[in-house]
Amino acid sequence: MEFSGLFPAALAALIYLSVASCNSEGDALYALRRSLIDPENVLQSWDPTLVNPCTWFHVTCDRRNHVTRVDLGNANLSGVLVPELGSLQHLQYLELYKNNIRGKIPEELGQLKSLVSLDLYMNNFTGELPASLGNLKSLVFLRVNNNQLRGRIPRELTSIASLKVVDVSSNNLCGTIPTSGSFARFPAKNFENNPRLDGPELQGSVFYETACT
Repeated sequence: MEFSGLFPAALAALIYLSVASCNSEGDALYALRRSLIDPENVLQSWDPTLVNPCTWFHVTCDRRNHVTRVDLGNANLSGVLVPELGSLQHLQYLELYKNNIRGKIPEELGQLKSLVSLDLYMNNFTGELPASLGNLKSLVFLRVNNNQLRGRIPRELTSIASLKVVDVSSNNLCGTIPTSGSFARFPAKNFENNPRLDGPELQGSVFYETACT
């Protein structure tokens, strides 16, 4: 009799945790909506009064109603990203390419441990590429080309063994190009059009400059 009472309680607790998680993910995405300018109303369905964000357009969830994809590429969005995005712990794809989003890339994106693809190319991002992205051990695609990023390429990225594509071309990066770890296989064209970027480091004639900004 004792065990028969435990199962419904455990199930209720599981449902509560799942709903709470979905609500927190919805809060994070709604914070993003509030920070973006959306002239074409592509985010009109992002209604915070719903139980979870899985019914919103451009959002994909898994069977447990966790957000796994945000697809907002080429949507004529502007504004800035928000640190709340770091709470999307099940997110695998963050697709925000070909917009007019400005400001810094939040360091909190380094908390997205399930992230496979980060596509921020062809925007107006400024500041440095966060070193915290080196925590994304599942990351395969990192494309931030055609922005206004400055500073060095974080060496923390070289420790991500899963990386298959890194494109930082057409920014204002400086220092030298890493050649260790996963960076040993990336073509030179993925680093071009950064006037202050030297390298690759493998040549030995250019030293890694930590002070570049």
